[in-house]
Amino acid sequence: MSSSSRGPGAGARRRRTRCRRCRACVRTECGDCHFCRDMKKFGGPGRMKQSCLLRQCTAPVLPHTAVCLLCGEAGKEDTVEGEEEKFGLSLMECTICNEIVHPGCLKMGKAEGVINAEIPNCWECPRCTQEGRTSKDSGEGPGRRRADNGEEGASLGSGWKLTEEPPLPPPPPRRKGPLPAGPPPEDVPGPPKRKEREAGNEPPTPRKKKPKPPLASAEGPAVPSPSPQREKLERFKRMCQLLERVPDTSSSSSDSDSDSDSSGSSLSEDEAPGEARNGRRPARGSSGEKENRGGRRAIRPGSGGPLLSWPLGPAPPPRPPQLERHVVRPPPRSPEPDTLPLAAGSDHPLPRAAWLRVFQHLGPRELCVCMRVCRTWSRWCYDKRLWPRMDLSRRKSLTPPMLSGVVRRQPRALDLSWTGVSKKQLMWLLNRLQGLQELVLSGCSWLSVSALGSAPLPALRLLDLRWIEDVKDSQLRELLLPPPDTKPGQTESRGRLQGVAELRLAGLELTDASLRLLLRHAPQLSALDLSHCAHVGDPSVHLLTAPTSPLRETLVHLNLAGCHRLTDHCLPLFRRCPRLRRLDLRSCRQLSPEACARLAAAGPPGPFRCPEEKLLLKDS
Repeated sequence: MSSSSRGPGAGARRRRTRCRRCRACVRTECGDCHFCRDMKKFGGPGRMKQSCLLRQCTAPVLPHTAVCLLCGEAGKEDTVEGEEEKFGLSLMECTICNEIVHPGCLKMGKAEGVINAEIPNCWECPRCTQEGRTSKDSGEGPGRRRADNGEEGASLGSGWKLTEEPPLPPPPPRRKGPLPAGPPPEDVPGPPKRKEREAGNEPPTPRKKKPKPPLASAEGPAVPSPSPQREKLERFKRMCQLLERVPDTSSSSSDSDSDSDSSGSSLSEDEAPGEARNGRRPARGSSGEKENRGGRRAIRPGSGGPLLSWPLGPAPPPRPPQLERHVVRPPPRSPEPDTLPLAAGSDHPLPRAAWLRVFQHLGPRELCVCMRVCRTWSRWCYDKRLWPRMDLSRRKSLTPPMLSGVVRRQPRALDLSWTGVSKKQLMWLLNRLQGLQELVLSGCSWLSVSALGSAPLPALRLLDLRWIEDVKDSQLRELLLPPPDTKPGQTESRGRLQGVAELRLAGLELTDASLRLLLRHAPQLSALDLSHCAHVGDPSVHLLTAPTSPLRETLVHLNLAGCHRLTDHCLPLFRRCPRLRRLDLRSCRQLSPEACARLAAAGPPGPFRCPEEKLLLKDS
């Protein structure tokens, strides 16, 4: 069927979809490639609209809306059982003309098209094959064989199948000197001479369109000449093999003579097949031998390329690892003017300080509305005194405008709980929020929370790390220990949580080893939340209230709710904490209400009141 009778747009290419079954389709994004960094979920602008490099499908399929060009129906290969019948009813897309048809509608067999074994429902249709049309990537080289078991006398439309390519015979090396005297070899055919063409022995044809004759060999049939791209590839492979056989240049100068002699012998062995083909051997004392004696190796690749002299040159020094740098700038002050200009040209009688006092009574939503009134109000509403706390919790992704808005407002408390913030986004924020006092990261992943290990937080007073997944002792050790890049000669190594007064670690898998590090590197804690920690028991309470514990004199609020390993034997230990005002022991199965009531009656140093069972409160 001719292309003119198929209608306009018949050869339009269809965009394939994911197979959803290969290894690349079922994996998750890596988060490191340039496509992932562009995604909004990882903090990028989202302009490329491309999938992760590691999630590119290896076998894309046709869309479900694809139909046959001839009959207008979809694929029906699921309705039959035979292989030939399935092939006849399946949709096949041509890689040359991009037409999608049923092979059965063409009334042609499977062997009359070029089937692509790597991509499903892909072939070169019989019409393109018969017309001699090929794609740019596929060449009729020696690496293809017939799909009809190699039968001779097949038509031009017979199918091909991709296989491993046989190694090409190396071309003869090029000669720099004059050609040897004598007649040329008869077994290598050359181009016909001009006189022979004029005599009528061969019809004159254009030189550019004339195909190169295959090289004849006495041992077998003629081999078709490779394409220029494949010849370059083979030449590059031979050159790489020769470079791999060259020894290292780190040998001393005293061994250069022996190395050159041994390399000369190995080169003579390697070039033996080429010399036998050429019928000549290099003369002794030639320029190549002199170069070998001088400590440099002259290598002639078998591909006929130029001479390579070793060593090629000193290797460049390795580049130092590029550390991630963040420019930390202080927040800009509220700009001038100090008064609000009016449309009439005069200024409003209220100064900027009075306006800010009015704005302090507004919430975040009302402040955003005021920022749209005029440019002066928009600048004034960025004052950090108006944004003491910012809540971004329960958001799936944080966009760059949101992050830059947080940095511009410089809040004292930031809530990022249960968000999809990444490690790079959190590090970018913390390096620009030097006045941050409260940080809530509950429900986030440890991969993002690990940014706390490399960000300085000198003003931090409250840190919430509740219900973070996959947190072990090793992760907490990385967070509590002092930074490894302390200055030399520093006598005191301060941890990252030295100034933290309230720490919330509910739902983490803490052990006594982590509590020892906590007592050492967070000595100023006044509120500690260890609720629902499965490994906290009576020995943990003994560590917290031991005479050597700094928290014995500083603890005011202690939450141990849901710690099922606590028993009645640990209750007298709480009398060692004189400043304790709130003790939460709810949902502790092994604690009896009577023992909690006795502790509340005695209490350190005064009695507690119990508004709920196993909840002890003391009025200040």
